[in-house]
Amino acid sequence: MTVLGVENDKIQFSVLGIFKAVLVRDLVIAFRHPSDLVNPLIFFMIVVTLFPLAVSPEKQFLAQAAPGVLWVAALLATLLSLDMLFQSDFQDGTLEQLLLSPQPLYIGILAKVTGHWLLSGLPLTLLSPLLAFMMFLPSEALPALMITLLLGTPVLSFVGAVGSALTVGLRKSGLLLSLLVLPLYIPVLIFSAGAVQAATIGLPIIGHLALLGAMLALALVLAPLAIAAGLRISLGN
Repeated sequence: MTVLGVENDKIQFSVLGIFKAVLVRDLVIAFRHPSDLVNPLIFFMIVVTLFPLAVSPEKQFLAQAAPGVLWVAALLATLLSLDMLFQSDFQDGTLEQLLLSPQPLYIGILAKVTGHWLLSGLPLTLLSPLLAFMMFLPSEALPALMITLLLGTPVLSFVGAVGSALTVGLRKSGLLLSLLVLPLYIPVLIFSAGAVQAATIGLPIIGHLALLGAMLALALVLAPLAIAAGLRISLGN
C-alpha cells in the first residue's frame, strides 16, 4: 500500500509538473511579445466602439444590440489570437519535441490551451464591463455577460486550438483556419448572446448557462484528443 501510494504521488506530481512547466513557459514567451497580447484587446475595443458610430448612437437601440455586438467582437478577437497558439512552437521545433516526449500529450495540450485562454479569453472577460457600459447594457444583464464569457471563451479556445492544430504546418493559414472554426463557434455565440439578451428583459438564463457548461465539459474532455490528432497529422507523426 505504501509503495502504491508513493507511485501514485509521483505520477500526480509528474502530471502537475508537466502542466505547470508548459503553462509557465507559454506565459513567459507571450509576455516577451506584448503586442500579441494587446492586439486582440484593441480589436475588441475598436469593433465595439465603432458600432455606434456606424449604425446609431441611440441608447435604446444600443442596449438591445449590445449582447450580440459584444459577443461577436469577443469571438472575432479570440479568432485573431489563435495564430500565437502553436505557430511559434512549430517554427522552433518545440512542438515536435512535445509530440515525441514520453510524457502525456493530453496534459501538455491542456496547459497550452489554458495559457491561451489566460492571455486572450480572460482579458476580454475583464474588459467587457467597460464596453458593456459604453453600449448602455442594463446593469442587471452584466452578470450574465460575465458568466457567459467565463464559460464560452474557454470553449472558443479549445475549438480554435483544433483548427490551429490542423493548419499549423500551412503557410498563410488564417483564412482556412477561419473557415474551419467559425461554423463550430456558432452554437456558443447563439446561446451566450441569447443568455445576455434574456437577462436584459428579466427572463431566466439557467438553461443557456447549462448548455454552455455542457459545451465546456465536452471541450475539456474531447478537444485535447482532437488537438493531439490534428498535430500528429500536421507534423506527420
